[in-house]
Amino acid sequence: MSEALAASPAAGTDIPVPVAPGAHRFWRRLRAQRAALVAAAVVALLVLIALAAPLLTALEGQDPTTYHPGLVDSARGGVPIGSFGGASGDHWLGVEPQTGRDLFARLVYGARVSLGVALAATLIQVAIGVAVGVAAALGNRWVDQLLSRATDIIVSMPLMIMALALLAIVPSSFPRPVLVTLVIGLIAWGNIAKIVRAQTLTLKGLDHVAAARLSGWGAVRIVRRELLPGLAAPVITYAALLVPTNISVEAALSFLGVGVKPPTPSWGQMLTAADVWYQAAPQYLMLPAGALFVTVVALTVLGDGVRTALDPRAASRLRIGTGRRRESAAGTGTQAGPKTGVEPGAAADGTSQAQAQAQDQAQEARKEATA
Repeated sequence: MSEALAASPAAGTDIPVPVAPGAHRFWRRLRAQRAALVAAAVVALLVLIALAAPLLTALEGQDPTTYHPGLVDSARGGVPIGSFGGASGDHWLGVEPQTGRDLFARLVYGARVSLGVALAATLIQVAIGVAVGVAAALGNRWVDQLLSRATDIIVSMPLMIMALALLAIVPSSFPRPVLVTLVIGLIAWGNIAKIVRAQTLTLKGLDHVAAARLSGWGAVRIVRRELLPGLAAPVITYAALLVPTNISVEAALSFLGVGVKPPTPSWGQMLTAADVWYQAAPQYLMLPAGALFVTVVALTVLGDGVRTALDPRAASRLRIGTGRRRESAAGTGTQAGPKTGVEPGAAADGTSQAQAQAQDQAQEARKEATA
């Protein structure tokens, strides 16, 4: 029902409005942002490295847990032997002070843990936030009040303090990556629940949702067919910005000693072990710090690009080449107008004043022709 309404032309106009498919329009807007494309490439490379960690370490011939005491100088307190932290053909990025564990292997396996924890925690936050937000918006007054007050309590909780408290009381036998994921996911869903509730309250007052309700559709069908498509843009936008936050939280918890425990590698845990070696073996600190910095910046820039691509008002300010506009116009049987800085698909979202002006001018020309 909502798809048919979205595809129908504006009432009272005879000019066909070019409407690109949602995924195509999103990709075109994202490609117009060079910074977002570079960030997407960096994130894709990091994910590929994390997934291929066993293969990469096998090519090097090392693993993240094996000790190599012969590669460190015990007389100097465990400093790696050789230049650049003991880097060689067998150990591409050197070895860890005191233990001699391979830094490259620990770095790529640390990417696996850090990215995995952040992504899994984000999925938990989105699932709980969407469920609570939709239930609060569609429930009766008591349900809305109860869920809204619970959300306010969750939002008011200091994340780091609550995470430190929960991680400290759980037995150490519990798998720490799973525990960190659950803690972050279960105590940081409040903001997304508020966003979803507000958006759902707006959507349920629209005509197509009211028509679905009058047609006898059940609540589950209305949510699945009418509400979730309208919630996709704000949820995806907020989730994209949650991932770098969750990576930083995981690194901070591991740095404080309550997150991922040795021998499982993570970037935050590597920073904890490296804080006393920044002078004797600076690469031991710089490698995980640099990886964490690049990942957080890339995810943040990508999240901002996704937000712009999904927001018609922000996307209308992007400069899309005239060649693409002509191709889009040719595909829909319309002529490409002058370059206005507004992409053709923006009128379908109700935000392009240029399209409205063009329609008014066409109607006036039609009246003059008939006169």
